[in-house]
Parts: sequence; C-alpha cells; structure tokens
Amino acid sequence: MDEKVAAKTDQAATASPRRAPTQQRSRERVERMLAAASALIAEQGSDAMRMGEVAERAGVSIGSLYQFFPDKRAIVWALAERYTAESQACISAALKDIGDAEALKQAFSELVDIYYRLFLAEPVMRDIWSGTQADKALRELELADSRANAEFLVAVLKRLRPDADPVHLETTAFLVWQMGEAAVRLAISVDREEGDRLVAAYKRMALRELVGE
Repeated sequence: MDEKVAAKTDQAATASPRRAPTQQRSRERVERMLAAASALIAEQGSDAMRMGEVAERAGVSIGSLYQFFPDKRAIVWALAERYTAESQACISAALKDIGDAEALKQAFSELVDIYYRLFLAEPVMRDIWSGTQADKALRELELADSRANAEFLVAVLKRLRPDADPVHLETTAFLVWQMGEAAVRLAISVDREEGDRLVAAYKRMALRELVGE
C-alpha cells in the first residue's frame, strides 16, 4: 500500500471513538453489542436506534455498552470499520494475482456485482453510508478506504501497463473506484431494473478506461 494511503488509513483508524476490547470475554460481549445494533439498524435505521435497545438486545448492562461505545456514532463507526476491513480483504484477494486484461475485466466486474448485491441485501450498509455523509470523521474513514482499494487496482494496472505514467494510473484507479461507489448507491435508490442497468453501464465505462474496451 502507498505510504500516503497507509498514513490516512492509520489516522482514520486511530480516531475511532470507542474503546477496543482486549480480553476474549470482552471481545465476545462487543460482538453481541454490534450484532444487536446491526439488527436494530436493519429494522429501524440508526437514527431511531437507542442505546438502551442495543444493551437490552445484546443482553448487557447499559453501563457495559457505554464502556465500549460512548454513543451511537461509535457503534456506526465500528460497523463501518468492520465492513471496510471485509471489503478490503475481498478486493485484495480478487486482484492480487491478476496478470492480464481479460482476468482484470472478469475480476473487476465480479467485485462490482458483489458490492451491488451487498448493498441490496444489507440495509445496515446503506444506513452506514448515509451516516457517513453527515460525519466528517466517518467521511475521512470512507475516503481512506477508497484510496486503499484503489491501490489494489493500481498494482494491477502497473503490471498490465508498465510504461504508463504512475500518477495517471493512480488518478484513474481512484476515480474509477469512487465512481463505482457512487454508481452503486444511485442504483439502490431507484427500482431494481433501472439499478441493474446503471451498474451494467458503469462497468462498461470503467472497463473502457481501465483496459481500453
């Protein structure tokens, strides 16, 4: 990962507004809290979620909940970090062995489809994204995530186009990734048929830029 990207990612991670559990028992308790919060967000959205509801559903005291999560923002942050880590692992695995344009086309298309399906299936992800727009720190976390994901794509492009200007490749990859996130979020805001067309159109445009087709 590029040093600048790593620095931004580390900066966002260290700003997380919660206490990290150190003991196994505490980690298991936090997992129950996050699972409860995720279920509540899926049912009613993060705005309507109450800390007392999270504690009750997780089977913990409200004091225990506040020990790790001082407010709802901290819970949303923790869930955002989790989805960020999972997405980066998925993207890294999908792109690390790409050695030709055809393989890149297939892997990139599949990644976009996975991201689209996740947003369709997980209302929590949609709610988290909505929450990031009003929270500067969460926006920075999201931006750091986009830059890190773009770096995986840059590594592939440098292998496929070794003579290309690296700054151009970095700019292209970052823009393509940001546009992909915007396209998927637009797609889930309209009916499914139109959403599918929007995602397909984005993939065609992105692949033309990435591999010239």
